[in-house]
Amino acid sequence: MVNLEEPTQQNVEFMIETIKTKLRMATAAAMQASHFNVDQYEDIRDLYEVVAAKDKFSISEVEALVSELGKLRGK
Repeated sequence: MVNLEEPTQQNVEFMIETIKTKLRMATAAAMQASHFNVDQYEDIRDLYEVVAAKDKFSISEVEALVSELGKLRGK
């Protein structure tokens, strides 16, 4: 199990990959984990926890989550 208490690039990449998988993102290739960095760790973790807590998402939920990811990418 991954220890998400540590704000590392490896944890950022793990969370982004998990989010992409759970959301079944059609644009997953464009949303590479390496485009995110540790500076946004807490925001990424918040999104990860929302995604990890649910099994199914509406289209509007997916759009909102992807939009939030887009805002964090490359900051």
